[in-house]
Amino acid sequence: MNKKERLVAAIENGTVIDHIPTDKTYQVASLLGLFTLKTPVTIGFNYPSKKVGSKGIIKVSDKFFTDAEISRLSVVAPNVILSIIRDYEVVEKRSVVTPAEIKGIVKCNNPKCITNNEPMATHFHVENGILTCHYCEKEQDINKVELC
Repeated sequence: MNKKERLVAAIENGTVIDHIPTDKTYQVASLLGLFTLKTPVTIGFNYPSKKVGSKGIIKVSDKFFTDAEISRLSVVAPNVILSIIRDYEVVEKRSVVTPAEIKGIVKCNNPKCITNNEPMATHFHVENGILTCHYCEKEQDINKVELC
């Protein structure tokens, strides 16, 4: 498919988030605060994908995400592809992967955990899709977490 036949209009400068699981598309947009931006944002879902069957895609004009924003994104939609666009060309492309440690993004599901009772950030160790709280050692599935 050439540039003129794209399903979603090209952007001059900004970020494209591709291969989002369809059911996570609006959660990703909300998590990244895209509904409050003043620049154009294109959100599409249920696009065909050879990788995952059906995917979401988000194009954000004139926005380049920080490492902290990308870390938050990795919890909700790991393995998405971020493309940095400048002058209508992809200048950088990278896969978003969940880091080995997550701090201040996910809430611990143990009501007795110190992070739920004191003003301190959460801290989890990640292994094979399981988050283990650094403080209380409670485990939780990354697909069932609640964000802070």
